[in-house]
Amino acid sequence: MKLYHSPTSPYVRKVRVLLLETGQSDDVELVNAGGTPFAPSDALMARNPLTKVPALELADGSVLFDSRVICAYFDDRAKAGLYQSGAAHWQARTLEALADGMLDAALLIVFEGRLRPEEKQMEEWCDAQWAKIERACAVMTHDWMGHLGGPLDMGQIAAGCALSYLDFRLDARGWRKDNDALAAWFKAFESRASMVATRPPTG
Repeated sequence: MKLYHSPTSPYVRKVRVLLLETGQSDDVELVNAGGTPFAPSDALMARNPLTKVPALELADGSVLFDSRVICAYFDDRAKAGLYQSGAAHWQARTLEALADGMLDAALLIVFEGRLRPEEKQMEEWCDAQWAKIERACAVMTHDWMGHLGGPLDMGQIAAGCALSYLDFRLDARGWRKDNDALAAWFKAFESRASMVATRPPTG
């Protein structure tokens, strides 16, 4: 199998953390498919018409995307139970969706600063995206700490990757303010071997 990826993508990191946690890393070849929305990788475009990483090419040539689909595939393949069962299943999926929504907002801020000409950048747009992230962090702090402190699941992995991306690209905005419990959880979570091994390169 081939995982088309960008080394700084937090969505790719979710998959890579899952692979390490479930012992499947050696089954997957990483293929660099970096690019921008204006200049996507040709290899990626041939496998995902949305030109977003990650995309997973299976042995039979079929392709899976996006990160949530790929994570669910590898969880099922390993019978790892990272999506749990019963009511906890929907909690894990909801927390993963919340974390991915944070990443969506964060990337819009990053792209605004990196890809849009300076004279066309809109601070109010970035602030509106950051407000989504602040609300999500507050909800995690007030409503999700019990779940985050439970057995490892995909919601926790997604949350850890999302918070790490905020540190990586938007650290100056300070997501930890008024989120002491979440910050303490993340400090412990980011020390997991799978998180350490998948830290993005600087730059």
